Amino acid sequence: MPTARFLLWGGLAAAAGGAVLCVLGWYGISGERFAERQLPYLASCTVPGAALLVAGAVLVAAAVLTGPPPAARGPEPAPDTALPPPPSSGGPPLRVPGGTLAHRPDCPLVADRPDAVPAAGDPGLAPCPVCEPWPR
Repeated sequence: MPTARFLLWGGLAAAAGGAVLCVLGWYGISGERFAERQLPYLASCTVPGAALLVAGAVLVAAAVLTGPPPAARGPEPAPDTALPPPPSSGGPPLRVPGGTLAHRPDCPLVADRPDAVPAAGDPGLAPCPVCEPWPR
């Protein structure tokens, strides 16, 4: 999410600029003896610098609350309503003699079994929970 990155770097830049303005204001005020000669430094450096510090802190907090970018989070999970992936092999569903489940030909439960036979559309078979040969 580029928004979090933008908020983070914008906040850091605003905070850094605010810190520089506060230091310049402090330096200007420290060289003046009378309060009326210190007011221009307060108005032009210290108050805007403090405002930038607060704005930078708010932007950094918003970036932290928004979360890390998607690349750091990993891929988005598929919604629960999504259909199962299509079969990775084009063969008909298989079953094991005496079994109650239909499997894809590449299912790890029947892939290396020589006794697996085509399911032949038996309506009494349930789909395998591992390979899900057809949508439920």
